[in-house]
Amino acid sequence: MVIMSVDLGKSRTGIAVCDKTEFLASPYTVIFEKSPNKLPEKVAQAAKEVKAELIVVGLPKNMDGSEGESAQNARDFAKKIQYLTGLETVMQDERGTTITAHNFLNTTNTRGKKRKNVVDEVAATIILQDFLDKRKNKNL
Repeated sequence: MVIMSVDLGKSRTGIAVCDKTEFLASPYTVIFEKSPNKLPEKVAQAAKEVKAELIVVGLPKNMDGSEGESAQNARDFAKKIQYLTGLETVMQDERGTTITAHNFLNTTNTRGKKRKNVVDEVAATIILQDFLDKRKNKNL
């Protein structure tokens, strides 16, 4: 199944996708959009482009596991995406993914503007890979 993930941001939203085997998550793109009205349409368009069959949206929980305003915004966004695409949309805990993404970028010595532009894409890839690994372990 082709699965697409979304790392929702205020100005940059990272998108990642996996192939039908659900083996490996890969970065797809970053959507540069600040308008909360236009962003769901652009994400829905990306889902159509990659022929997504399921969408995973990162859920920004607090470190203690509670949910704040950002988590509620992500849940509302996921509902809009589900409505626009007609695809099942699931939430995936994204605690620590941005930190992990920065660590990966440190390892590859990615700096400056390029780093700023890809960190959300890398975070979306981590969200999706975490989802795939969890899904795979449930089937074992």
